[in-house]
Amino acid sequence: MLALTRKKGESIIINNNIEISVLEIRGDQIKIGISAPKDVPVYRKEVYLQIQEETKASMSIDGIDALQNLL
Repeated sequence: MLALTRKKGESIIINNNIEISVLEIRGDQIKIGISAPKDVPVYRKEVYLQIQEETKASMSIDGIDALQNLL
């Protein structure tokens, strides 16, 4: 993991096309802005993990249905 220090108004560039900016610092919270191409999905981690779980569950159910259809 790369750890960087940034101040309000400063940014980080990733892969030449994603910019992460520190917008506001208030106590122990930091507001960040992310500029990325529309084809790059950007999720909060908890939302990403939920999507992964739902995808796994869906594939599991689809796999069971496909096996039942073979029989």
